[in-house]
Amino acid sequence: MEQSPPLDDLALFVDVAETGGLAGAARRTGATVPTLSRKMAALERQLGRKLFERGPRGYALTTEGRALLDQLDDLRAVRARLTRVLSNPEAVRVRLTAGSLTAGFIARRLATVWSQKDPWRLEFVEGSKMLDIARRDADIGVRNRRPDQPWLAGRRTRKVEFAEFASSEQVTGYVTFRQGPDPTASTRWIHANHADEILTTASSPFTLMHLAQAGVGRIVVSTTAALDMPGLHQVSPVIEELTNDEWLVCHHEARHDPPIRAALDAVAKILTARN
Repeated sequence: MEQSPPLDDLALFVDVAETGGLAGAARRTGATVPTLSRKMAALERQLGRKLFERGPRGYALTTEGRALLDQLDDLRAVRARLTRVLSNPEAVRVRLTAGSLTAGFIARRLATVWSQKDPWRLEFVEGSKMLDIARRDADIGVRNRRPDQPWLAGRRTRKVEFAEFASSEQVTGYVTFRQGPDPTASTRWIHANHADEILTTASSPFTLMHLAQAGVGRIVVSTTAALDMPGLHQVSPVIEELTNDEWLVCHHEARHDPPIRAALDAVAKILTARN
């Protein structure tokens, strides 16, 4: 029977794959570049697969390399969890990924559900990709739809409604995000319905908030996010086509970990409270 590669060599493969080269993996692991090069070549020979395309920009994964990395998700998750526990055994760090406004909303209310005596700490990673959780790059995500991947579990928190907000009803025109490859629903709505009335754009939601507070134009945000925007008033009815359910999402196995379960309950309490 063919012998399986050592777990240590597979862990080194993950380091090279994630850092994109031998130098980065060497800094992460403490192994030398020649040692890593030798082990990666030996791993390819043993598996009979070409795992990397080697070039001046580093080690790029081949199709077979990406397939192997996908199969090592559990190994990566165990190692990441062990690293977090060992780095701070008294406080497990739970990573939350959310959009900027939602992250800020939770951060401003975190002290109502958490204290420094709790055995977990919430780390904020702004972003919206479901892949982050599937790859265990984050533990909890706040999303605008129910997860449909079998490895993700979801908890519905609230209904999110959107409307136009401005410093006064007399303000006309809109400020919004630039049209990118993956625009938000509110950005699409403004560009679809008020393209001729867009006065300026920005890449940060906080810049848009400041523009609206200064009376430059209207913004479209959730009625919940607007609670944290002093000086802005709702100047339109709720935009029904933007209404969506909000979901807390995590890996279905991780949700049973006590620190993650505690963090899920705490964040859910913030999001479902009458603010």
